[in-house]
Amino acid sequence: MKIHKNLPHTRYKWLKKPFTSHLYSTWLMDNGSLTARLQQRYTHFSVQPFAMKYAKPLQDEAGLLGQPTYKAALIREVFLMGNNQPMVFAHSVLPRTSLRGAWNGLGRLGNKPLGATLFANPKVKRTPLSYKKLTPNHILYQQATQHLLEKPNHLWARRSIFSLNCAHIMVTEVFLPQLLFDEDSMEHPHRLRG
Repeated sequence: MKIHKNLPHTRYKWLKKPFTSHLYSTWLMDNGSLTARLQQRYTHFSVQPFAMKYAKPLQDEAGLLGQPTYKAALIREVFLMGNNQPMVFAHSVLPRTSLRGAWNGLGRLGNKPLGATLFANPKVKRTPLSYKKLTPNHILYQQATQHLLEKPNHLWARRSIFSLNCAHIMVTEVFLPQLLFDEDSMEHPHRLRG
């Protein structure tokens, strides 16, 4: 697959390493299934659908997927929930051409995790992860924080492209503050939640 890297505007620039991500770095750089990691961590793990629609991908997403910017793709957005709290906002771009063959059921996942399907097939290949510190003017930041009363200065996100034969899907995962709050309280159970 040809990955298009020459996207001029800095707002489209994603990093090869999540510099200054501090506490988020262990989550961001883990190459395994995020779904599986969250399922291990939380007794009650669930997927809460947020949006499922055909729409134009973001300009840099279309470029990386080798798709014209005017062409609609299936956009799937969900919250990965741990003990009924949103931990991760997942934004997936599924071009129409990728929803055939082995992946023809991906458009009907509902509240099932996409990650479980992708990591279950050993033939699926994944590009190296790239990272971005999302600021409040980024559309993914805005969607990920709609439910938050107090919005952070930024959110860390990572993304990669999964490929099976000639089908490609981009998955972006935006990590929410509750993930670290829970981590801190698990390591220090004597601390009261405020």
